[in-house]
Parts: sequence; C-alpha cells; structure tokens
Amino acid sequence: MSGVMRLRVWDVEHGACIMLQHAAASPFGGEQFGPLAMIDSGDTKTWSPGSFIRFALNRTTLDYLFITNADQDHMSGLRGLGQAGVSVDTLIRNASYTGATMRAIKLGSGPLTGDAEWYVGACEAFGMPTIRPFNKCMNGIISETFCNAFPRFIDTNNLSLAVFIHYGGMTFLFPGDLEREGWRALLEQPDFRTWLGRVDVLMASHHGRESGFCKGVFEFCTPQAVVISDKPIAHDTQLTVPDYRRVVRDNGVIVRTAMKRRHVLTTRRDGTIQFEVDAAGRFLIDTECQG
Repeated sequence: MSGVMRLRVWDVEHGACIMLQHAAASPFGGEQFGPLAMIDSGDTKTWSPGSFIRFALNRTTLDYLFITNADQDHMSGLRGLGQAGVSVDTLIRNASYTGATMRAIKLGSGPLTGDAEWYVGACEAFGMPTIRPFNKCMNGIISETFCNAFPRFIDTNNLSLAVFIHYGGMTFLFPGDLEREGWRALLEQPDFRTWLGRVDVLMASHHGRESGFCKGVFEFCTPQAVVISDKPIAHDTQLTVPDYRRVVRDNGVIVRTAMKRRHVLTTRRDGTIQFEVDAAGRFLIDTECQG
C-alpha cells in the first residue's frame, strides 16, 4: 500500500504514550488519514492525549487503544479521553485477567486512581471480540501481541502486553514494563522469538530501568535503535543507555532534525520522537529537540 505510517512517541516523562496511523496523499490535495491507534495513554501537566486527539486532530474516536501495562504512568490520560469527548472503539490488552482480578492486584498497593477504575471497568465493557480487527483496518499496518498469563504472574509489570507494530518491512516493539522474569517466560514461545528477530526499533522496557533489561532478548534481537521514554535521571536504575548501546546495530540511525547518527534516543533528551515509514521500509526520524 502507498503512503506512510507515522508513529509518534510522545514526551510524557516517566510514562508512555505512542500514536500511529497511516497517511497518504489525497487526490484533492493534502493528506488523508487512516484509523488512529494509541499505545498507552500517559500524560503530563501540560499535555494530554485526549485533548490532542479532540482538538489538534479534530477526532472524536480513538479507533484502537493498546494498554501495555496497568500502572498509572501508562494510563494517566484514560479518564481524560472521555472528558475531552473522545470515545474508544477497540481496547487491546492482556486478556488473561478479568477486570475484577486486576482490581484486586491494584488494591494490593493502595486505592485505585480514577484512571485505574476506568481501565478495570473497560476490561469488562470491552469483552466482546472487535468487529474491526486491527490488521484488516489499518491500511497495511500490522500488530502482533504477546503476554504472560495470570496466574503464572500476578504483578502488573510481568503481565505487560508486548506489542509489535510492523509496516513496510520495519518493526517496532513496545514491551510495557516487562522485567527479566517476564521476558524469559515470553522467550519460551517460538513465535515471540521469531518476531524479536524482526525488530528494528525497541522501546526500552520499564522506561530504561535496569530491571527491564534482559540479556537473553538480544540473542534474538539486534535493533537499529532503542527509544527510552522517561524523565531526567533520578535513580541509578535509569543508567542503562550504555547497555542498550552495546546491543544496537553499529550503524544506528540518522535523526533528521539534527543530522546526527544515534543509537539510543530518549524523550528526556530528544522530546517527542516521530518516525515516518514508507511502504518500502525507508524511514525518517524527527525529534522535538536537537538532542
């Protein structure tokens, strides 16, 4: 299919929010856009996905919402979607637990936030299979998901949904907050290992924390670049950039904004990061900051 996939990693500090959709030239000038998908719904004090979708994109529907991790930093903008007048058509999550089970897991660390209440309710409300499968409706953008099952794991991090996004020969992986034990369990699956071998861009698990780095992953995966979504370093566990640099392909990628070769990009240094991928797998990277 002609056109491009635009995938934007928003700077939501120690959180996650990624938007993607297909864009193609319109016969009437300008561009026409396909359905909108979002991976996680982190926000900040000055930016929210709901307001952006409603007022910048002028949309009232988010077609696909993936939730990789059921912690607040991955879903702090969920209630804001409805408050901005944006409805969610399809929710994609780890389906091995029910809303009641996730409520019990979350209550183990304290009262649920309003966003967590939205999510556990949505786990029940979106129980029916979608009539608009992602892979048939995204104009050539394909997703594949993997997750560990409850009750083998009972913590939100290792119940993260690992989301592969593929378009034009280029593959991205968004693994939520998987920790080593969760990675190792997924590595038992041959299909997961096969998808790892296709990855070009990896979002570092757990915002670049040391607990999310699993050496075994890189026996199968050699990305062109790693992206870390986080805020200024406040913990020793955030100091994993050298670890990721060692597992990235030597050539890295060129960031068009600064015309620099990079191997690890971070929202704390680069701000919002946009990838534009064409049907042949060629891509451009632009960053909000010069890096």
